[in-house]
Amino acid sequence: PKPAPPLAGASGHPALHQSGALHTTGEALYVDDMPPPVGMLHAWLVQSTEASARLVAVDASEARALPGVRAVLLHADLPPGAANALGPVAHDEECFAEEYVHCVGQVIGVAVAETAALAKQAAGLVRVTYDRVETFGAQAGAPTQAPIMSVDEAVAQDSYYPTTDHSLERGGDVEAALRESGAVVVEGTYRIGGQEHFYLEPNSTLCVPDEGGLRVHASTQAVTKTQNFVAKVCGLPAHKVVCHMKRMGGGFGGKETRTVFASCACAVAAHVLGAPVRLTLERDADMQITGQRHAFVAKYRAAARPGEGGAPPTLLALDVDLFSNGGCALDLSGPVMDRALFHVDNCYRWPAFRARGRVCRTHQAPHTAFRGFGGPQGMMVTEAIMDHLAAALGADPDALREANLYKGGDVTPFGQALEADEWHVPAAWADALASAQVAERRAAAEAFNKQHRWRKRGVAVMPTKFGIAYTAKFMNQGGALVHLYTDGTVLVSHGGTEMGQGLHTKVCQIVAHAFGVPLDKVFVHETASDKVANTIPTAASMSTDLYGMAALDACHQVLKRLEPAREALGPEATLAQVATAAHMRRIDLSAHGFFAVDDKRCGFDWTIDPVGPDGARDETRRGRPFNYFTQGVGVAEVELDCLSGDHHVLRADLVVDVGASVNPALDVGQIEGAFAQGQGLSTIEEVIWADSDHAWVKPRGRLFTRGPGAYKPPSFNDVPRDLRVRLMPNVPNRFAVHSSKAIGEPPLFLGHAVLLALRRAVGAAREEHLGPEAARAAYEPLHSPATSERLRMACGDRFAREAVEALGGVAEAFQARGSF
Repeated sequence: PKPAPPLAGASGHPALHQSGALHTTGEALYVDDMPPPVGMLHAWLVQSTEASARLVAVDASEARALPGVRAVLLHADLPPGAANALGPVAHDEECFAEEYVHCVGQVIGVAVAETAALAKQAAGLVRVTYDRVETFGAQAGAPTQAPIMSVDEAVAQDSYYPTTDHSLERGGDVEAALRESGAVVVEGTYRIGGQEHFYLEPNSTLCVPDEGGLRVHASTQAVTKTQNFVAKVCGLPAHKVVCHMKRMGGGFGGKETRTVFASCACAVAAHVLGAPVRLTLERDADMQITGQRHAFVAKYRAAARPGEGGAPPTLLALDVDLFSNGGCALDLSGPVMDRALFHVDNCYRWPAFRARGRVCRTHQAPHTAFRGFGGPQGMMVTEAIMDHLAAALGADPDALREANLYKGGDVTPFGQALEADEWHVPAAWADALASAQVAERRAAAEAFNKQHRWRKRGVAVMPTKFGIAYTAKFMNQGGALVHLYTDGTVLVSHGGTEMGQGLHTKVCQIVAHAFGVPLDKVFVHETASDKVANTIPTAASMSTDLYGMAALDACHQVLKRLEPAREALGPEATLAQVATAAHMRRIDLSAHGFFAVDDKRCGFDWTIDPVGPDGARDETRRGRPFNYFTQGVGVAEVELDCLSGDHHVLRADLVVDVGASVNPALDVGQIEGAFAQGQGLSTIEEVIWADSDHAWVKPRGRLFTRGPGAYKPPSFNDVPRDLRVRLMPNVPNRFAVHSSKAIGEPPLFLGHAVLLALRRAVGAAREEHLGPEAARAAYEPLHSPATSERLRMACGDRFAREAVEALGGVAEAFQARGSF
């Protein structure tokens, strides 16, 4: 079909988010806002108070005797034929714990009552008797030992998920490069804390019995996964369970898998009791048991060759081991670590490269997907290494970075070539340096630092690339259903879910563009498993690529059928007239569209041996992990109060390659929000557990930061006072719908530029208080998050040194504690 003429609101226009007015007025309905069905009951989870124990007895008699309590359901109460096992990859979780609990907050049962308050009271009356065990699956009577909480403890006890031990190698001999004569070699450990999703809407599910089946209204990114597991725990066939998802109040990856256990508990209650049941988690329970972004620890060695005659240094080798805290069940920790491995090169060419990743099994809640999915952690490690190398070389960090950026035609450690017409980071770098006036602002910051002893400024520049595709090939598919009505309006259903990111708006723009109608003529009502089946979770920033193309495929089918009616009516006929004429001719006005990413441009299989018959290692034997890369460069300027550790972001400049944007307004909004979330990850958002570094929190294994009183996402006072976003022009992407690029996750890492700028400000403080040579010799890694405590103590002034030494510590070795 011929392309429709551009219309306001069609693809490429900065149309308003279609639910934006409802969001801002409070009229948007979420699961917990839905009017209660007749006879609706309320559920509350019965949860473990121990992190590692055997269940000796569960006594629910007192709770069941409470007036108004309908039931307290345990694993023995599951319907006939039901399966208790849960888990998106390995089925290593349970709907209701049977014999062991492995984290504080693990679900043991569910209390159901006439009110939420009564259900909460009943859950609290369930008496659980525990027998502590040493480790996962230990038998009763084994010697007790403190639950494993940190990466270091897991490594010491060899507690890993064995299926997650993956590695990448490329280029020359790493050991030989590290021994090269004249090379500068750095070695160290870098630590990255976790991050709470802190979506505005906590987990919520409403289950309604429906003629032997169930209708499940859930705040989830995974409609089909919810449908399938609800069916299994209720002993039902999948076609008797319909999952509905209107909108989420945020997800950020936290509702990709970690909603399923709550929906299943609610569904069992509704199915067993034959009544509608609602379960909405309170914030503290949601934070305790749904998992966070994975904490990482990296152990690295890296080498660079000093430049000659004023030339910048050249990278030689990187050898890095990544460890993540996966929690007590596998969830998506394996793929998260894989993406960290795929991104630990960031945008730099390492001639000799070796990286290994392992997921640690601990007694924290299962950790899960979070915007960026391991990519940010991998790149954060790289940038720490680059700063460490620059300090050891006595080189300008910007010059080191710029000189070693990939160039068009270079190949990544996993064997994917960066084609010259697709690789835009060098151009974005030059654009950012010029448009952000980096040289002038850095000179001004240095002048400021000379005049202020206790306030320091820093300016940092940092690139990013983020691979777009699911590395599991089968997931790179999507479907859509398009209905054209005889009044010229269009109803679209697709497999993606709306969590505020504007996916439905973009899909509607693509459909409006195809039919040549205004945007208000196209609508997405909800996502539901009876409209588009066998869907993929809305994740990996892939949804517009998949569902935009699937919807476009459906539109093309309908438009092709309309051609006889359009030819008969002439070019001036409206879509309503054409649709009516086609209907009278008995032409189908509905179509199911489908899209799958090119087989050659996605899919990486870790089970394939990368060593070929000739004995040479070639990662391309395993496949190609990404369809393309979304790229960008961030500049951040900060001011640090050295006496308190408080800081402000004075300005941030972001240059991002989003291809030919479907909706520039939504994309800029995604970039701004992602930057703030990345800034929070790197600075003020600190997850604290009851672990060996925080022994005062009881019981061991409890999450201390379980609400806004103890956990601090960025607020109005934290975001940049001056934030400038620039979308690169003339960079179409031939591998996605309407030449656009995915945008949800890639910009998050740009927020890490704030930590790099803070590292520069801290460096200025240390040079003043310790002297340039001593500051260089005692390199400060500035682990993430760079909280006020870490920043204050890193400045190295006499007050900080005296405080450490008064406690018997060594000032040069001091690091603030954290839950890593």
